[in-house]
Amino acid sequence: MTSRERVLAAFAHEEPDRVPRWCGASPEFLTKAKRELNLPDTESVFGRFGDDFRRVFARYTGPVFSLTPGATSRTIFGVERAGYGYGQPLSHPLANATLQQIHDYPWPDPNWQDVSQLRSEAMAWNRQYAILGGDWSAFWHDAIDLLGMETLYLKMYDEPELVEAVLQHLVDFYAEVSRRIFDVAADVIDVFFIGNDSRLHSRRDAGGKRRGDV
Repeated sequence: MTSRERVLAAFAHEEPDRVPRWCGASPEFLTKAKRELNLPDTESVFGRFGDDFRRVFARYTGPVFSLTPGATSRTIFGVERAGYGYGQPLSHPLANATLQQIHDYPWPDPNWQDVSQLRSEAMAWNRQYAILGGDWSAFWHDAIDLLGMETLYLKMYDEPELVEAVLQHLVDFYAEVSRRIFDVAADVIDVFFIGNDSRLHSRRDAGGKRRGDV
């Protein structure tokens, strides 16, 4: 079986020749794996581990923002972070926001995500691997970043309309980016890969039948 056949068989609740494998590793792990295994690139790591999936991404082409001192990264929703790897938020910009301030917040534009090369990148794997696509869409993690975890949970009870507004803006952004991804590449993407610790959704075939989810 090819890797793609193996994955789709498992989603269809059929027994493949072996259990499909996915190396969902952080950049830090991949860097260490290349060094320790003396491998030249990330694709070599995936090959060594027998990874049956390949991921395609929209590319960020939006504004370049300057980081404040001490920050090492900035999310697309304007939360600066610091620390090892993805790090931790340095602040929660909507922690004390009113409903109007939430709506007025500089939310990202879906046009900042370029999907023009995504189809060709998926096709380059020649149907040998199961293609993971769709935006990561970690809306719950982003809500925690924007409000702070404790504040988020308190506001779910005390001011649910504020939480609903934050989540609506987050989901609207992610849904639109994913819509654009599937508009250009739905027929070459096998699995909708979404964040939030985490759920894999197989795509539906042309007749709307779902192949399975896990």
